[in-house]
Amino acid sequence: MAMPIVSAAAGVMNPLIGKLTTLMGDEYKKLKGVRKEVTFLKHELSAMNASLEKLEFMEKLEPNTKNWRDHVREMAYDMENCIDDFMQDLGGADAKPSAGFVKRTVRRLKTLRVRHRIAGQIEELKALAVEANERRIRYKIDDCNTSCGSVDIDPRISVMYKDAAGLVGTDGPKKEIVSLLTVTEKKLKVVSIVGFGGLGKTTLANQVYDDLEGQFDCKAFIPVSQKPDMPRLLNSLSLKLGINESSGICEVEDIIGQLREHLADKRYFIIVDDLWGEEAWDIIRCAFPENGNGSRVIVTTRVEAVAISACSNHYEHIYKMKPLSSEDSRKLFTSRVFGSENKCPSNFEEVSNEILKKCGGLPLAIITIASLLASRRERSRSDWENIKNSLGAQFAINPTLKGMRSILNLSYMNLPLHLRTCFLYLGMYPEDYEIQRDDLVRKWIAEGFVSNLHGANLEDVGISYFNELVNRSLIQHVMTYNGVCCKVHDMMLDLILSKCAEDNFSSVAYTSKEMTRLPDCTYKIRRLSLMSIIDRTTNETISWTVSDSTSQVRSLVWFGACKSIPRLSQLKHIRVLSFEYPGSPQRSHLDLTAISQLFQLRYLKVSWHFCAKLPTEVRGLVHLDTLDVVKGGIPSDIVHLPRLSNLIMSYCGLPERIGIMESLRTLRGFKLQRSSLEAVEGLGKLTNLRSLELHTWDGDRCNPLEKAKFDAFASSICKLRNLKYLQINGNHDDKDDILGSVSDPPALIEEMYLISWKILRVPKWIGDVNCLHSLELSVRGTKTDEITILGGLPSLVYLKLRVATCPKEEAVIVSKGLFPVLERLTFISDEGVLAYLDFEAGAMPKLRDLSLQVNQLPLWGGPTPAGMLHLLDLQQISFTAYGNHEESFGQVKLEIQSAFRNALQLHPSPPSLDINC
Repeated sequence: MAMPIVSAAAGVMNPLIGKLTTLMGDEYKKLKGVRKEVTFLKHELSAMNASLEKLEFMEKLEPNTKNWRDHVREMAYDMENCIDDFMQDLGGADAKPSAGFVKRTVRRLKTLRVRHRIAGQIEELKALAVEANERRIRYKIDDCNTSCGSVDIDPRISVMYKDAAGLVGTDGPKKEIVSLLTVTEKKLKVVSIVGFGGLGKTTLANQVYDDLEGQFDCKAFIPVSQKPDMPRLLNSLSLKLGINESSGICEVEDIIGQLREHLADKRYFIIVDDLWGEEAWDIIRCAFPENGNGSRVIVTTRVEAVAISACSNHYEHIYKMKPLSSEDSRKLFTSRVFGSENKCPSNFEEVSNEILKKCGGLPLAIITIASLLASRRERSRSDWENIKNSLGAQFAINPTLKGMRSILNLSYMNLPLHLRTCFLYLGMYPEDYEIQRDDLVRKWIAEGFVSNLHGANLEDVGISYFNELVNRSLIQHVMTYNGVCCKVHDMMLDLILSKCAEDNFSSVAYTSKEMTRLPDCTYKIRRLSLMSIIDRTTNETISWTVSDSTSQVRSLVWFGACKSIPRLSQLKHIRVLSFEYPGSPQRSHLDLTAISQLFQLRYLKVSWHFCAKLPTEVRGLVHLDTLDVVKGGIPSDIVHLPRLSNLIMSYCGLPERIGIMESLRTLRGFKLQRSSLEAVEGLGKLTNLRSLELHTWDGDRCNPLEKAKFDAFASSICKLRNLKYLQINGNHDDKDDILGSVSDPPALIEEMYLISWKILRVPKWIGDVNCLHSLELSVRGTKTDEITILGGLPSLVYLKLRVATCPKEEAVIVSKGLFPVLERLTFISDEGVLAYLDFEAGAMPKLRDLSLQVNQLPLWGGPTPAGMLHLLDLQQISFTAYGNHEESFGQVKLEIQSAFRNALQLHPSPPSLDINC
């Protein structure tokens, strides 16, 4: 069966059709008449679904068509809510019920009144579906041509012909691209330029194209559309290369053959601009023969996977575009507006900076907005303020800003349908917010946006969705202490919010006044984001009561302080409930005892800035997948939640019967100190666990965790065969070497953070964990053979190693070939000695960042690690020293600088040096 689409206009269709399928199953076979009607309803919705899918690829719709689409969307939401209600009455169709639960369900099914009510509701839903399908036929929705309507000129055309002399910030990138292309290599070479739309990929490629013009026998610049017409594209290439157009060839194979024949003995230079898919490249590249003449091809794309494919996995041939620096952004802006880089009047400095911040270093955004401001007849600060405030939300109104909208919208329209709702969900977050990947993916899952294909785990599929958005440059990948995050560019967020408003996908309110307007919305609100900012004069935060328009909310995400929350029991269709960082030191207390009545709740998060009161019993939340409440008492029956995958809490011990929570994949925050021995032993039964983070002490260092619990914990770790992430917090001196005695570690582990658990030595078993890419370890001492164990890890990219005692007589050698892919190394010496480290030539060939730390500055003798000149890829050295002799820091810092410079004077490309005392 074809997978139902999950898109902005039909985002509810997937779960709705899935629930109709459930009603047709054996569990509901007693509803004989109803099942027949449900089958009819499913067929009607499937027909509408096909039409909706077609409409998703159309930017402009006729009024009747748009009205039909919006009506079907809202109807589908209401249908799902209705089905959810009576499935709850029947006991929760897809829960894992107990024996008594099944008996109660059967008893309810025998109740004639319940059968009549359900039959009546299905009849009503059927009538709505029939009417909607009749309108589809009447309006001839299926006859809509996706190519109808006016076609705008490609917004990149104007960029291709801009005067290069007027551009800034391109000299460095241009030199880098030219250096990649002008090597003496005679084989055909493909270089990819990848980055977000509007960063200037086309402009950069065009400059390189012009600079290298005289070095090739023939050249061509061909733009590729999202869905290219291959015969037309290849014929266009033929014309630009000077091939006679009268040949009349129209078959792709024949055109490729003609191109290969023409280029067989020539040194050619081709730019393939704005490539969207690997399939298109697989055809285009066939036209480029490998003739040994030093020919070159540049491919520009927004999709990283396409860039990699075009370069045949030669990552060194990929140039990733970067935003302009603040200085270059200002130069470009002021030269466009004032005709000179240094002519910005002082009274426009502040607003100019704010406008540039919104542009985020995007050349196209800066040029577009600067051109708009330069076109104003009268230059007034208030006018500029209005332009700044209207950026994004109102820019479609202005023709000058329409070009930027087209660029951004092009990326959105090219998204696969299953990614569109995931992308629009980013509109729930504030501007410049660092969005945690795992948090975002779990919300997508709770909303039903992630499809379970081929038995893959939903969270793994959701992460692949996230990665695809990163690769398409629609979100910006960020690594923080919270793990993998992303940010959304301001202008992309404006586009998202406009799409959300158009499709009634989500609503955002910043003040109580905006909340009062929500009941006036045309449609019911399905997702609500409250961004509460405390007014320091009135000390007011957002407060609201549930109305008819907000009672159907599925996601409620609250950013900010909460003085009062609505009656949660009225939000019976809510799936996602999240209280995020309030942005102020003021703590809020939340009474969440009513969540026990929210049958549909799948995701609950309360950040550590809030103190939450949870209900004592939650077993009725049979759909709950994520419970992330840092400060809140643990419900007594939490072990009975059948679907709970992610459990994140703090300040409490492990649940007594945690071993029966087999659905758990993430377990974080619990304290082993407050846990019973039986609970610690129960960890070993959680064979589906992927991520584990625990604390080994309870704030009292004089009362360490007893050995029996540590032994039980180490034993349990060996049983978690699917574990990929392990973090243990809390200072602990493992005198018994419990971790060293582990005999069978989880083979799939990828990240392990044990920096606060001091062990005797590097465990030998670590050398067998081949998937490990990030490791933090604290040891009493280390020798060359132990460094060799770590250096043999084939996937290790990041290592943080803390050593308490340094060898006095022999150096620790980092030999040739060790740490083959390591990029970041942090080495901490508690004794303040670094000189015994010795890097041989060929060791750590990819190391970029070296961070060194000494914790006893007065004992630091001055010598640096030997052999740093052999770390050829090294770009940055950070040295941090701690001590109690502040008066000597200045002199010591000078000595440290001198020592490092002497050690690096023979380095072929000396890295930058950052010293902190």
